[in-house]
Amino acid sequence: MKKNSILFLVSILYFTLSCSHNESIETIDNETISTDSNAIYFPPIDSDTWETIPAQDLGWNISNEQPLYDFLEEKGTKAFIILKNGKIVIEKYFNGGSVSDNNPWYSAGKTLTAFTVGIAQQENLLDINDVSATYLGTGWANITTEQQNAITVRNHLTMTTGLDYNVLNQNCTDANCFTYLNDSDNVWYYHNAAYTILKDIISEATNQEYNTYFDVKIKNKIGMNGAWITLGYANIYYSTARSMSRFGLLNLNKGIWDTTKILTDQNYFTQMITTSQVLNQSYGYLWWLNGKSSYRVPGFENEFIGSLIPNAPDDLIAGLGKNDQKLYIVPSQNLVIVRMGDDTGGSLLGPSGFDNELWGKINLLIK
Repeated sequence: MKKNSILFLVSILYFTLSCSHNESIETIDNETISTDSNAIYFPPIDSDTWETIPAQDLGWNISNEQPLYDFLEEKGTKAFIILKNGKIVIEKYFNGGSVSDNNPWYSAGKTLTAFTVGIAQQENLLDINDVSATYLGTGWANITTEQQNAITVRNHLTMTTGLDYNVLNQNCTDANCFTYLNDSDNVWYYHNAAYTILKDIISEATNQEYNTYFDVKIKNKIGMNGAWITLGYANIYYSTARSMSRFGLLNLNKGIWDTTKILTDQNYFTQMITTSQVLNQSYGYLWWLNGKSSYRVPGFENEFIGSLIPNAPDDLIAGLGKNDQKLYIVPSQNLVIVRMGDDTGGSLLGPSGFDNELWGKINLLIK
């Protein structure tokens, strides 16, 4: 056999073996390429186009679709989306909701802020280990200088500032609303005002309005719509369900949108979605984490034993907001799931019994 023929056969064998079991080989215009069935699809940022894939093509139990829809509608849902590998499998609107509606994220929007902090640190504009007063000045809280110097940006990200949450308005970010209760890093408590002031930290660090920085660094790069709206002291993001899905897809792909690298600091990204302190195993940097042995929730000082959402996959990470706004990401299954709408009956700020009920219904469909 000629030398060139042997080399040709070897190259063909190598190409065949290098294709994983998830890949297929296609021929387009006489050019052979490989395609990965698990590759993540990203919708264009300047179009409403979004590829879909039927549930039956995934082998899902479609007889359980309608019971899921009935449950969602009954629970006041306005928008519900499931992405698999970035493609839309389910997109449904109920109770007068539509694809163009801008809905509040409430505390699910905390994940947007955590991501924005990561970008600012990546650009060397801030350091989460810096004392908060570095950016807020010495008069941002009604506590001693020593107490201020013990509170870092990281404490705001992890709900461990030690500031007194027994105040009339937990959203109040005035200096006289921030008083001492515990040393930082000693107590976990879901204190909204301590989170909200992160926008001022980012504004000072970047020398521009928080909303502007967010739009340039995240929103515009992934084709989101929406805006931050100030309601009293709170800063709430409003957008379509598809825009929440886009942000979920960005995090599913670890901060990279298609070929655009947005959050390249993978150390920060990993820390953001990993237990961030010893006090609440189910909390990262403003993200909720499933599959841990215990958890704490907003409004309670107690620790609860068990997983945050027993019916959900252990590797699920989530943005969870008031009135059951849900952004679920399941890396092991390349899933992004969004639920937006009205209160389902629990009137809770983040995690609720609805999470476990909903995942019970989802499991019947996807399994």
